Amino acid sequence: MTELARYAEGIEALAQRLGLDYYPVDFELAPASLMTEIAVYGLPIRMPHWSFGVRYIHQLVRQSMGHSKIFEVMFPGDPCRAFLMDGNSLAENSLVTAHVLGHADFAKNNQLFARFHRMAGGNIVEKAAAHARRIQLAIEAVGVERVEAVLDAALALESHVDVDGELHRSPYPEFAKEKSQKVETPFGKRFSQLPGAQEPAPPALGPVRAAVPPHPEYDLLWFIASYAPELEQWERDIFLAVRAESLYFYPVFACQIMNEGWASYWHARLLREADFLPQPLYLAALKAHSDVVRPFASGEQTALGINPYHLGFTIWEHIVERHGLERAREVCREEDDFGFIRNWLDRELAEKSGLFVYETRPGDEIRVASRSLEAVREAILAPKFNFGAPRVAAVEMRHDGSLVLAHDAASDGRGLDLARAKTVLEYVRRVWRRPVRLNTLNDRAEPIELAA
Repeated sequence: MTELARYAEGIEALAQRLGLDYYPVDFELAPASLMTEIAVYGLPIRMPHWSFGVRYIHQLVRQSMGHSKIFEVMFPGDPCRAFLMDGNSLAENSLVTAHVLGHADFAKNNQLFARFHRMAGGNIVEKAAAHARRIQLAIEAVGVERVEAVLDAALALESHVDVDGELHRSPYPEFAKEKSQKVETPFGKRFSQLPGAQEPAPPALGPVRAAVPPHPEYDLLWFIASYAPELEQWERDIFLAVRAESLYFYPVFACQIMNEGWASYWHARLLREADFLPQPLYLAALKAHSDVVRPFASGEQTALGINPYHLGFTIWEHIVERHGLERAREVCREEDDFGFIRNWLDRELAEKSGLFVYETRPGDEIRVASRSLEAVREAILAPKFNFGAPRVAAVEMRHDGSLVLAHDAASDGRGLDLARAKTVLEYVRRVWRRPVRLNTLNDRAEPIELAA
């Protein structure tokens, strides 16, 4: 047994004594090149697309500049899968082992994670590999250019899913519900008996076909997969595969601050109580912990970047110290980042962490815009609304098959990047194969229509 395996075994035994509850974790050492691929693709095996190559190059540049180091990548599930960088020091991988166990505890017990895990109904790593295999078969059947064009559209819409819905959805009802029978009141009965008051009933026309969509549909991936007029089955499969993977990633996105903070709290506590670790190793791990939970993200030279590890760790320590571990576990089960930040980031913690809202003025001048606690909370949460995407819904499928989309600017609060919207609209036009229109507002809050 290697030193790392021996320490990992001791850390797991300690974690269980302290009450951590998690699905089994399969640990694997991986070389730097594979770790970078996993971090960029999001999964060990995933559908091929040029955009991942662009992200890979960007990640390599950041690493070469010292702005990014990947210690581990962990995938929730039953079992969990954890990849540790084989180039990490023994102290770093001991810390990472404890950190992963914190993630595993969070993933099993947080209600949002648990819901999406049940929804997926299996191991996402295996499912993503199956998706990649089906896409490879499609490439062999119809060619890489056609498959890549469909992936362009699906991945451009990957954040446009209904996170409150289910993975498997039924089609819309084919016919509209009949109006309920009018309830006759004594007054109505007397009124109908007046001369000339009673009109002959119109002839029955039979069931009326329901509009498609019958309501604004924000799950664009599902809608296109289900209702695009000429989509082939392999194209529908791609849209549904992207949608399934996007739903899997939503809890990671929506609980990032909580999850990284919880894992950091537990790796610090586990290492502190792991008396079987040699003192030099513990001190080296403590140094790595300080680097992970420093106030600003790696590579930040100014106080403009939030480090989720630091912010989450600070809030969890505060909750445990003030309210106890059992209350912290309740918060872990019930909240996502929205509730966590709004309920637990108080004035004392905001000031201790040096948090403020900034704005950029002409000439790239940066100034503090607000230190209001409410403004700070909402600035942290703003990128998380609607899975980080503008609220756009399919609102009408016209008789000629054209599609009308609408940007919900009133509740969105972020505006729409018109240049990017036009590009995405062109992608949608390719797969819808009919005209596509998008109603939105310009920067003067005037209604405009984009068309493709």
